Amino acid sequence: MITKSGEMEARAVDQVVELMALAARTAPKAKGVDNLVVVAARAKVKDQLSAEMRRIVQEDNGLPNFERDAGNVDKAAVVLLLGQRVKPLGPRPCGFCGYKDCEENLKNSGLCAISIGDLGIALGSAVSVAAQHHVDNRIMFTLGRAAINLNLFDDKEVKVAYGIPISVSGKNPFFDR
Repeated sequence: MITKSGEMEARAVDQVVELMALAARTAPKAKGVDNLVVVAARAKVKDQLSAEMRRIVQEDNGLPNFERDAGNVDKAAVVLLLGQRVKPLGPRPCGFCGYKDCEENLKNSGLCAISIGDLGIALGSAVSVAAQHHVDNRIMFTLGRAAINLNLFDDKEVKVAYGIPISVSGKNPFFDR
């Protein structure tokens, strides 16, 4: 029996994406509160993301990085999306969000900087797994915005998100940007 590289690589990408999701989930979180939402997008859903990124370019009359990133998503095998339910965590004293306290933050529809920091730690954990497996990847805020617009998290409380396109090819499609 022979297994060709394309088949092996496709299975390996799925395994790495799952390990990335695991690393994101187990990343340290402030006060042990887990507000992370993780989704993998493939095939048609991945195409919807790149289409939404291009729509954003048209809507906002500019933003060339959305167009560039949409082209990168087209070349990716899968996209891992990490979103955060941004809720004040109540540390005292804080004010890191720019408000006096969490009550004032909530009153003004602010975003908890500590909660958003948790998302950053989860992203770093996820891409470290990709790097350990020599899988091409790039963190993109543009993907996060498109995912929120499309409600791919199926959670209205997700306020901040990023996407990580994953590629296995002879040349990293995310390098020459």
